[in-house]
Amino acid sequence: MKYRKMGKHGIKLSEISIGTMYHGSYIKKEAALACLNEALNQGINFIDCADRYGIDDSQLPLEQRTRAEIILGEFLKEQNRDDLVISSKVFKQLRESPNSGGLSRKHIRESIRDSLRYLQTDYLDIYYCHRPDRETPLEETIGTMTHLIEEGLVHYWGTSWWPPFLVERTIGIAKEFGLIPPAVEEPPYHLNARFIEVELFDTANYHGLGITAFEALSGGFYTGKYLKSIPADSRFAIESIQKEIPKDLFKKRGAQITKLLELAASIEIPMSQLALAWVLRRPEISSTIMGASKPEQVVENAAASDVTLSDEILTQIEKTLDNKPTTPFRQWG
Repeated sequence: MKYRKMGKHGIKLSEISIGTMYHGSYIKKEAALACLNEALNQGINFIDCADRYGIDDSQLPLEQRTRAEIILGEFLKEQNRDDLVISSKVFKQLRESPNSGGLSRKHIRESIRDSLRYLQTDYLDIYYCHRPDRETPLEETIGTMTHLIEEGLVHYWGTSWWPPFLVERTIGIAKEFGLIPPAVEEPPYHLNARFIEVELFDTANYHGLGITAFEALSGGFYTGKYLKSIPADSRFAIESIQKEIPKDLFKKRGAQITKLLELAASIEIPMSQLALAWVLRRPEISSTIMGASKPEQVVENAAASDVTLSDEILTQIEKTLDNKPTTPFRQWG
């Protein structure tokens, strides 16, 4: 496993990291712990979590859900905490209350208290604002995050899926008032979601911002396993996710996936490694967060850190995709 600095900052993240979005819901505790243990075996040091992971799922009865932070906390008890980079997030409204949710000082304080308790740790390495809060002044959010860092509860704070103009504004306000600016942004980025190349990469380069990208495999789509059919036990078989998928997606992307599978085979790697290595081709990426439901998937994905795609392969991928972005927008794919 190779490691990269998070932007201009000293902390180093494994190039491949593991996310916990479905831990506690579709990925049960035993499988989640097995994947986390294998991640450590593969040299992964960055584990990404959020307060809503595991419980924010309307498709499962409440009794079938477990907060992902609880599972991760049990895992951390058996590890050397100092060797790991642990993140969580705040924003989602988790209960019926006018002050539950958002990025107010009150909610952030309550959320960090609960996250640290569930994770059974004294601090978070990275604390993300999961989405922008248009109802709370940026000064309030930035000031609260600054105080958490000064109190030792958080080492770095970041944003997740914030538009570049808002990241720029946040950094500007922090500098104006002598506060601590965000150190990292966490957006989606994969073969057919390239909108961050237009503005966010420039912002990251200018400010030394880290980027911890997620969705490199697009829920397994860029492994090739959905080329002929949707397995019953796969993420794409989930009803709530099916509703988000354009009806012509598989037909539209089928030829592309076939070509990418051929390119991966030509250099003797699985397509999953091709997709992850393609994300890591950009130096702006600090780490790419993958999901896994089985330890063998962790092993396969982690190996992408050792894959360097040649200029010839990158050119062929570019020709196959034919989707170099010109405007910053989100697209499914």
